[in-house]
Amino acid sequence: MHQELSVPSTELETPAYTESGYRRLAPEPAHDQPVGRLRALGRRIWGILVAAGAFLLKFGALLYKLKIVTVAGSMIVSVGAYALLGGWWFGVGLVGLIFVHEMGHVVALRRQGVPASAPLFIPFMGAVIGMRKMPANAWREAEVALAGPLLGSLGAAVVWAIGAHYHSRFLVALAFIGFFLNLFNLIPVVPLDGGRAVAALHPAIWLVGLGGLLALEILRPSPILPLILIIGGLELWRRWRSRGAPGFADYYRVTAWQRTIVAVAYLGLAALLVLGMSATHVPGSGF
Repeated sequence: MHQELSVPSTELETPAYTESGYRRLAPEPAHDQPVGRLRALGRRIWGILVAAGAFLLKFGALLYKLKIVTVAGSMIVSVGAYALLGGWWFGVGLVGLIFVHEMGHVVALRRQGVPASAPLFIPFMGAVIGMRKMPANAWREAEVALAGPLLGSLGAAVVWAIGAHYHSRFLVALAFIGFFLNLFNLIPVVPLDGGRAVAALHPAIWLVGLGGLLALEILRPSPILPLILIIGGLELWRRWRSRGAPGFADYYRVTAWQRTIVAVAYLGLAALLVLGMSATHVPGSGF
């Protein structure tokens, strides 16, 4: 996932008491304890996200302008946040995979002559990159969008190869997470990369993506999916209202061969990521 700070839309992975010290009259059944721990962890992550979101809304622009929050500093904070989920090495590995993903966007933007900043990490939300202007058209935007999952998938494949060579269940499981995150980013909803890629095919695909994401939220509730749904819905509405603006039709004018390349790259990458997840699933790892 990536966020372009100057774009009217993005780069990029927002969000009990069983552990609060309350005394219980009787112990819970053993099969309920993992569920209670997961709920407690979910509430804790949600609280962190709400606090971080409120802070960024109030001071985010100022911090970015003053460059108080550096890339290295945001990486350290994210490592610490992800360490709460799986330990320090997990935090380091996950942030590294996200960094590789985001650098795919940065490289693609700079190749097009669009100035782009280094990634700024946001715990539990991935990272964002800043750019001064939009790509020239939807075809170029699709190139930038797919560059992140492509490079990110290669990064996960390298982790998988190292894990297989050293028989490391941890690294193989980490590669699984990397494949999953890049596949998730291919969901055809803005601000995810998939939403920006399918704009070169047909903007109406965003409706399909929003419907699928809504169904997923109903079946498997998550504190992050509603935020993506809200941003995606607002972006779809914004672009629909702008359809009559000067230059709008030119921006989305894509040739047949360009549309074919985007479709093959998008669907092919998604299929490879599914295969990668299947091959790197480690039973009992929790991933």
